[in-house]
Amino acid sequence: MIAEPKVVPHVELERYVGTWYEIARYPQRFQEGCVASKAVYELGRDGKIQVYNECRQGSLEGAAKSVRGKAKVVDPVTNAKLQVTFFWPFYGDYWIIDLGNNYEYAVVGHPTRKYLWVLSRTPEMEDSVYRGILERLEKQGYDTARLMKTPQSGGKN
Repeated sequence: MIAEPKVVPHVELERYVGTWYEIARYPQRFQEGCVASKAVYELGRDGKIQVYNECRQGSLEGAAKSVRGKAKVVDPVTNAKLQVTFFWPFYGDYWIIDLGNNYEYAVVGHPTRKYLWVLSRTPEMEDSVYRGILERLEKQGYDTARLMKTPQSGGKN
């Protein structure tokens, strides 16, 4: 059995919150037809993170689809292992497995490698940065061929 993915050593939640644009993801039924996907995270007074996910259906001009949820840190040593819920009481693992030095990109995975998202603070990502992420993902046992790029209104993705 392959080992669980390694998370980043530490996440400063105050720096992590904000807007993230989805650059690529593993296809999932709950995101079917989504383009221009983005997530906005806000740190609540209770230490939980408010989550707002939005995408456009079918095309960049398609109808907006959104969902709200919340996340909680389950590993306070690193702050890199969270659980998120959109439909209480069901929580899913949200592990930050790669993170730019300036929090310019993040990669979120799942301990079973069933889910994977590549996120950026901007709607597009330099090819060299994306290739570096893919190399690190492969070393972590992720099948990067499954990743599908997410069209964004502000970029070439």
